[in-house]
Amino acid sequence: MKFTEYTKKYIPKINSVIKSIFDKKLNSVENSFLKDYYSELSDYFLSGGKRIRPLLCVAAYNGFSKDNDDKIILPSVGVEFLHNASLIHDDIIDKDNFRRGKPSFHFRFRNYHQQYDLKKMLDIDFGNSIGIIGGDSAFILGLEAHLFNEFENALKLKAIDYYEQAFIGIVNGVLIETDMVNQKNLSVADYINMISLKTSTLIEKSILIGANYAKVDERYLKDLSIYGLNLGIIFQIIDDILGTYGNEKVTGKPTDGDIREGKKTCLLLDAWNKLEERERIELENLIEKPDMTSNDVQKVKDLFFKADVINSCKDLANSYFQEAKSSLNNLKPVINHSEFEFFESLLNFVIEREF
Repeated sequence: MKFTEYTKKYIPKINSVIKSIFDKKLNSVENSFLKDYYSELSDYFLSGGKRIRPLLCVAAYNGFSKDNDDKIILPSVGVEFLHNASLIHDDIIDKDNFRRGKPSFHFRFRNYHQQYDLKKMLDIDFGNSIGIIGGDSAFILGLEAHLFNEFENALKLKAIDYYEQAFIGIVNGVLIETDMVNQKNLSVADYINMISLKTSTLIEKSILIGANYAKVDERYLKDLSIYGLNLGIIFQIIDDILGTYGNEKVTGKPTDGDIREGKKTCLLLDAWNKLEERERIELENLIEKPDMTSNDVQKVKDLFFKADVINSCKDLANSYFQEAKSSLNNLKPVINHSEFEFFESLLNFVIEREF
């Protein structure tokens, strides 16, 4: 079953479980602000998202399980909650007011502050404070998906171990990324190490969690891990390219954000290491400007173009694509055909995606 067919079948089921979790929360509270809070959190979760991580979890389970039933849906949403917890916090760190073309979670409560004209706290501080708590709530809700499901306790405990590893990987990746803004002489290898933690770890663990619930033989876990880690690296490289050269109407994000923030993307590090010294200094001076103009952003893009970073970053992504494809082919004799087709078409989608 191809990726698009898999999404049509399982995303409604995944969204239904997410909605039921929030409905239960809303029914458990009486305080009006808590109802507003969980209502906004629910709307944030259900307003978009490709659900790639829970889909990977479901596919890994279905690919090896004899049961092939829907009891995997509930624990699969755990990784989606963890993913969104990181997005909520990321948007605060990056000062991004929009996500998927709609208000980010902290920005919703900045607007809430303005609507009710609250006096004791600045709107930005109020929004950020509620956003931090929102990410924390999402993390706990994701954990609960593994504490309260139909699987045996030993499998739940192993899934929670993977969940913790994913959380630690995300945190360490974000910390390294935050520090990288102030670092010079960084290589593309430094970037790959960072995104392997920040992005790839959760994608890998999403697959391993599904495999865990299916009781997959340990000898197949290495290839599943390699596939997941490389899929995550490809996803982030392409995300960096789209973050600067994508169609804003399609991606829902401005194409000057990464440049203005001085993010050490694949594009920036590749340009830094390929440009002549004079141009490299010019690029460095532009990136370090606290208030970049539109003209400054365009100059950075011109330097990127001169260094041919789009093609070289696509070539880099393709090298990880080949490694992921090789690991997937190793699994072909033992994984169900429908899920092999899903993993294969998802790999193609990620490297070719435009949003």
